[in-house]
Amino acid sequence: MADITHSAPSHSRIGNVFAHVGAVLTKMTESNHRVRQAKRLHEMSDAELAARGLKRDEIAHHVFRDLFYI
Repeated sequence: MADITHSAPSHSRIGNVFAHVGAVLTKMTESNHRVRQAKRLHEMSDAELAARGLKRDEIAHHVFRDLFYI
């Protein structure tokens, strides 16, 4: 009797590529000074934000104010 084995295509390689790309993009985003600033502001209390003249829903606009206009 003949023994035939079929090897399924390895999807793990494709998954590894996407995981690596995702990790690189995440690292790039987290290293952005604006993202770090927004994170620090989000970690503040509402009272601390008010002392800076900000509301929580205005953080993104404040951090990226020179990049877009609403």
